[in-house]
Amino acid sequence: MGTSALAHHSRSMFDQTKQTTLVGSVKEFQWTNPHCWIQVLVPDPSNPGAEPVEWGVEMGAPVELMRKGWKPGSLNPGDKVTIVINPLRDGQHGGLVLSVTGPEGKIIGRPAETAK
Repeated sequence: MGTSALAHHSRSMFDQTKQTTLVGSVKEFQWTNPHCWIQVLVPDPSNPGAEPVEWGVEMGAPVELMRKGWKPGSLNPGDKVTIVINPLRDGQHGGLVLSVTGPEGKIIGRPAETAK
């Protein structure tokens, strides 16, 4: 007789005591298992002529996001977004999504709430 196993992905790489706000444009929205991702291009406000920095931010699984109102077309390349994240502890350009404000100025779901 088989047994089921529950997998838990550690969040220890994210500094959950800090929040960072990213304002930029969606490069890619990856609707994939086990976690969805947003690749966002964030300009450096102190250097307007510089190339934007690409950030990779992790979200929950597609099934979790669907329960919160997300769908594969919720974000499209070029969409202007504001994303609040818990940043990576190592200082790399990445983090765990806490909230996303879409191009219409509305918050799209709360992806981090379901994966505790």
